[in-house]
Amino acid sequence: MFALFDDAGKFLAGRVMSEAEASAQIELDTGKRVKVKSANILLRFEQPAPAALLSEARQLAETIDLDLAWEFAPEDEFGFADLARDYFDAKAGVTHQAAALLRLHEAPHYFRRAGKGQYKKAPEETVKAALLGIERKRQQALQIEAWAAELVAGQCPAPVKDQIYKILFKPDKNGPEYKAVVEASRQSQRAPLDLLQAAGAITSAYQFHWKRFLFEQFPKGVGFPALEAPAIKDELPLAAVQAFSIDDSQTTEIDDALSVQGLGTGTVIFGVHIAAPGLAIQPDSAVDKVARERFSTVYMPGWKLTMLPDEVVQAYTLIEGRDCPAVSIYFTLDETSFELKARETKLERVPIAANLRHDKLDGVITDATLSGSATADYAFAPELAFAWRLAKHLKAAREVVRGKPETFNRPDYNFRLAGERTAPPTGDETVEISTRPRGSSLDLIVAEAMILANSAWGGWLAELGLPGIYRSQASLAPGIKVRMGVKPQPHAGMGVAQYTWATSPLRRYVDLVNQWQIIACARHGKTAALVAPFKPKDAQLFSIISGFEAAYAAYNGFQNGIERFWTLRYLAQNGVTELTASVMKEGLVRADTLPLVFKALGCEPLPRGTQVRVRITGIDEMTLDVHANLIERLDAAAAVDENAEDDGEELEAAAPLTLAIDVSETPEPSSEAA
Repeated sequence: MFALFDDAGKFLAGRVMSEAEASAQIELDTGKRVKVKSANILLRFEQPAPAALLSEARQLAETIDLDLAWEFAPEDEFGFADLARDYFDAKAGVTHQAAALLRLHEAPHYFRRAGKGQYKKAPEETVKAALLGIERKRQQALQIEAWAAELVAGQCPAPVKDQIYKILFKPDKNGPEYKAVVEASRQSQRAPLDLLQAAGAITSAYQFHWKRFLFEQFPKGVGFPALEAPAIKDELPLAAVQAFSIDDSQTTEIDDALSVQGLGTGTVIFGVHIAAPGLAIQPDSAVDKVARERFSTVYMPGWKLTMLPDEVVQAYTLIEGRDCPAVSIYFTLDETSFELKARETKLERVPIAANLRHDKLDGVITDATLSGSATADYAFAPELAFAWRLAKHLKAAREVVRGKPETFNRPDYNFRLAGERTAPPTGDETVEISTRPRGSSLDLIVAEAMILANSAWGGWLAELGLPGIYRSQASLAPGIKVRMGVKPQPHAGMGVAQYTWATSPLRRYVDLVNQWQIIACARHGKTAALVAPFKPKDAQLFSIISGFEAAYAAYNGFQNGIERFWTLRYLAQNGVTELTASVMKEGLVRADTLPLVFKALGCEPLPRGTQVRVRITGIDEMTLDVHANLIERLDAAAAVDENAEDDGEELEAAAPLTLAIDVSETPEPSSEAA
């Protein structure tokens, strides 16, 4: 005797070898013997053979019209044998019964399982909805096949093109557009990026990087809602200073300015003046919500996305010729020894006498002119000379705390795109890359003034019991990174007891937050903690830190990537095929005259710091990858790179583009059987 039985949803058949009250031993065609519960045995038969029965039953099952079977089926529960007799004839044999069983089992949208071999037909509404869903899946499968065929043929369907960034970087893996790209990649044996480029979905590498960034960080667009700059209601006194700012010519968000009073008297008052949007913009106001959504200005060659609308920025920026509202901190110093005698913060209007520009004055204002060994023929020469001497003194003091001097042995690189610009670059512009030594005289003056103000304000917040957003670094040991928190802690990299960001409130949201706290201190002194916008352990501060760090990292990553694009474009535009470089690690090298880190074959065994000449053999502007190999070693002994701990960002920028699409995945089936 043979038996057909249910084995966890699969139907098997074999010879009954022995049988007890509640189970039976059944031998399959493979020779394997299995123990089967009696309740799972659905059919007993003498012929045909088990394999023949299943084969014939499967073929016969395909002929059963499900709509007709559903019509024949009784309203109450029924067995598969009952349906076989109703559908075929009253004498339906074992093959017909097995066929009915298989057909019922594979059509759960028509018949619900009610027990072993028992079924109940689904309500008509359920059947219609299921059939619509099945038809929808069938049509989707056909659409996926059609789109995949178009992609393989070199044409990109519009729906795929519209979702290209989502497909590549944040895919819905059940979406038909994603499945079409995966299927086309498999059929064509091409990487998704190459496939989409060949199909015309990506026509510009620059636009690809730019639009990808907008997709990830600005999905609602980069436009601002209609906003007006809130007025400053305070009656602010006019400061008795003539302040000057030091920025690049491209800077429109002028956050900071300096002033020097009392030269020649033995006591000098050194002022740091910060634009004061915090006097007008209130927490949770419309303008604040815009700033908090962006967290920072985004910089890139030839363009920027500001944190605040331009009309708001222009209301508070420190433009020359205006008396600008400012949060000022004054340091009263001995003119010779720079001993600090007093410190005071004021809310006031500051006359901005001049906006000095780096790019126009770097070659004019030098160490020689500031020290008096060369003629200083420029505005604010005495004030700048004092500020420079003070900056050198402050830097030296910080380096004592740091335990080693700060070195600036790598230049800053300036990118300039040809032509005036009222819209983002297209990627076709001619790019110029120039170098500017780090730690220039003007750089030093501004940097030390801002460190002095940020450290002092951070300490003042702590003295008055107000939380702020601080940056700290436990030590200069490799791998110890700068962290943000709400408590003042030492910053080993800066060499200060505490450090906060408060000097760029038009460009960074954390600076605006800290400015609100500083304003509360300036207005209320020891009772500031009672009225400040943020109280100790305020959960909002932790949320702001988390959001800012994520946005700032993404913006910096984009800036590094887009500058790398323009560096590769510079190589192509100028026909550069060879570069001198220094070895970093694992075959990576850093170009000597360009901001570029890349892998060069043949450099893997060379020690760090080795000078080499390499040949550029290929550039991929889509993946931002450079292919190169070693031509020759230029030195006999490797030099030690003192800034080795600073390589992290450069190494990340050198990594090729990573996609979220995975062509090795098995797509979810979309057939009726699914």
